[in-house]
Formats: sequence, C-alpha cells, structure tokens
Amino acid sequence: MTRIDGRTDDELRPVRFDTDFILYPEGSVLVEMGGTRVLCNVSVEEKVPAWREASGGGWLTAEYALLPRSTHTRTPRSAGAGGARSQEVRRLIGRALRAAVDLDQVGLHTLTVDCDVLQADGGTRTAAITGGYVAVALALWRMIEGGRLPSDTLLTPVAAVSVGVLDGRPLLDLCYVEDASAEADLNVVMTSNGRFVEVQGTAEGSPFDRSMLDQLLNLADSGIQQLLRYQQEALGKAGVRCGSH
Repeated sequence: MTRIDGRTDDELRPVRFDTDFILYPEGSVLVEMGGTRVLCNVSVEEKVPAWREASGGGWLTAEYALLPRSTHTRTPRSAGAGGARSQEVRRLIGRALRAAVDLDQVGLHTLTVDCDVLQADGGTRTAAITGGYVAVALALWRMIEGGRLPSDTLLTPVAAVSVGVLDGRPLLDLCYVEDASAEADLNVVMTSNGRFVEVQGTAEGSPFDRSMLDQLLNLADSGIQQLLRYQQEALGKAGVRCGSH
C-alpha cells in the first residue's frame, strides 16, 4: 500500500541541500525534505559563556523558529521563536550537533546555529538537525582550512529522521498529514558510526510493544544512513573533505 504522497513505507521524502544559501554566515544551508524547508545558518563568535571560559573549550548552541506563514495558519512571531515548543526543539538541536564537534578543539569560540522553518510539512526538528550539521561542517571546515582549528575538530556526521506508526504500519519520514494521524511517532538522532544521540518517542493512542519499537529504530537507522550519504555528497560538492568518517 502506497502512502498519501506515493512513497513506500521505508522511503524518504526527496532531500536537497542548498549550501551557502545566505552570503554572510560562516556556514549556511537550505535543507528541503519533501515540503519541509529549513534555513540553517551558523555564526561563529570569539567568545563563550562565562561558565565555559575556564575550560578553554568552545560551545555550540541553537535557535529554532517557525516563520509566521510556515504553517497552514499564521504563527505569531513571539510564539514561533519563544514558545515552549521552540525552546524544547532548540535544546534538542544543540544536543544533537554538539555530538558532532570536539568542543575542546574549538577554543574560545561559540557556534550559534539558527534554524528557521520556512515551510513546515512534518519533521521540522529532524530536518533542522540534518541541515544544521551541514552548516556546522561548512563553518568549521573554513576555520580548519584557515589554520584556526585542528583538522579533527569535526568528530562525526549527525543526522535525524522521524518514524511513526499509522494504521499499524511503521513508516519512515512522516509528512504532516501522516504525523497528525500517527498512532505513535519517534524522532531519532544518530551518528555516522551508528550510535544514538537521542530518541524521542510517544504513543499517541494505544501503547506499542518492544517489537514495534525495534522495527521503528531499524527503519530510522536505514533512513539516517541515507541522509548521511546525502550530507556527504553536498559537503563534497562544497569542497569539504572532513567529517566523513
């Protein structure tokens, strides 16, 4: 049985990375996953939070916002950037992307990853993480090329995807219509060496069993492996030659 958009159960939506989408940030990418479009910009500042100064290491933090007409009805700007959901998502993005970077090697620099949802059609937080890694890799590679950072500052690529259960079927990369009706859904973040950074899961209706959880995690792993390849292709085209292990 095909899905609402014609995909098979284990098929990602079309993925695209448009690198250097914005001129001014140290790293920039527009990531598209189906109808979801997220602009990820990385800014690098030569300072760190006060609590981090004594360590001599750097920091990475994230911001996340839904632009007013990224959704079916207008999202007020204050809610899109400062609501409880946005706060929770930005913490998730920060945790995920810090797994990709050796912050001790970054020195007294802060990387701020701004993720602005231009159009939301499900999976905005996972798209922000997947695109955010590409933007971070672009920014750090330029610092590495300029002799400002060691070549091994990027530890491992990181990507994320959503999975869920609809009509008893495990599905990869839910669009909005599927997500709104799902009986269960998970957001999964993994590194390129198969380690989990975060798993967020909820049964929206009836609880699901361990067998279904295993199916969902395997499905997410398969999708993330594909996303990691797409990331590396995009970075390779942009001239980035690190972070591929």
